[in-house]
Amino acid sequence: MTRLRCAILDDYFNLAQDVADWPKLSDRVDVTVFSHPFASEAAAASALADFDIICAMRERTAFPKSLFESLPKLKLLLTSGMRNASIDMEAAKAKGVVLGGTQYSRDPTAPLTMGLILELTRGIGRENARMHAGEPWQTFAGVEIEGMTLGVVGLGKLGSKMAGIAKAFGMNVIAWSPNLTPEKCAAAGVGYATKEEMFAKADIVTIHVVLSERSRGLVGRDDLARMKPTAFLVNTARGPIVDEAALLEALQQRKIAGAGIDVFSVEPLPVDHPFRKLDNLVLTPHLGYATEDGLRIHYGQMVEAIDAFTKGNELPRKLA
Repeated sequence: MTRLRCAILDDYFNLAQDVADWPKLSDRVDVTVFSHPFASEAAAASALADFDIICAMRERTAFPKSLFESLPKLKLLLTSGMRNASIDMEAAKAKGVVLGGTQYSRDPTAPLTMGLILELTRGIGRENARMHAGEPWQTFAGVEIEGMTLGVVGLGKLGSKMAGIAKAFGMNVIAWSPNLTPEKCAAAGVGYATKEEMFAKADIVTIHVVLSERSRGLVGRDDLARMKPTAFLVNTARGPIVDEAALLEALQQRKIAGAGIDVFSVEPLPVDHPFRKLDNLVLTPHLGYATEDGLRIHYGQMVEAIDAFTKGNELPRKLA
């Protein structure tokens, strides 16, 4: 049997080979791990040209039609999760590439969102850094979130989970999304608001919608302008959902109190990006889904899929 070459992409934590049974495939497959992002599509094409199987981690590496055209040996592309907006599905099918995904047992993004809210309002990380640096005692007077109003953009699985966490902290919750109805809000135990009302009333706005052509730029300059000067914006969904230029302007001009951002239009965030220079912006490097527990599931299911594929069987979780 001809041995196949498998590339594991964007394993920033160097965990992939430790959390899944890759030796199970060693009689058929040679595995190579790429721990750093490719500098460009051309670099990706050059590095991956000889691989038969590629395991992608979310949208860290995009697969447009032009990249598929540069990968003549590619037979199987697996992604963590059951959707990946950065993969041109039609181009993959046209090239005869089989597509597969993985499932989540839980989603840790909502707890991370609350962590960003607590950092914005209580300065935990900021004060921790000051303490370790040997700086003077308290300098940051926080604000209490109990009694505040949280505005949730998107009340699906993640948004509903976030609403429940917020209510446990004593927050009032209102929600809006393009397809949300008052009845759905009532069923979830939260208040319904129009988009304009939500951005105007909320003390904190958090985003939990899927990136699509409809949601790209969903939160724009006018929405940010409606927010209170004491309000915060949190985005743990996808960077392009927010107009980043408008957000940068709002933060630089102190039109809102601050923001907590885990996702960006360009990832990794360039080291010279102006976001990095703002003292009213909490930044995390797309930590939302990145836990050892979750990666263990993703990579374990990738091994299962490769095992099935190399044996001529159907993938356990094939993408349409």
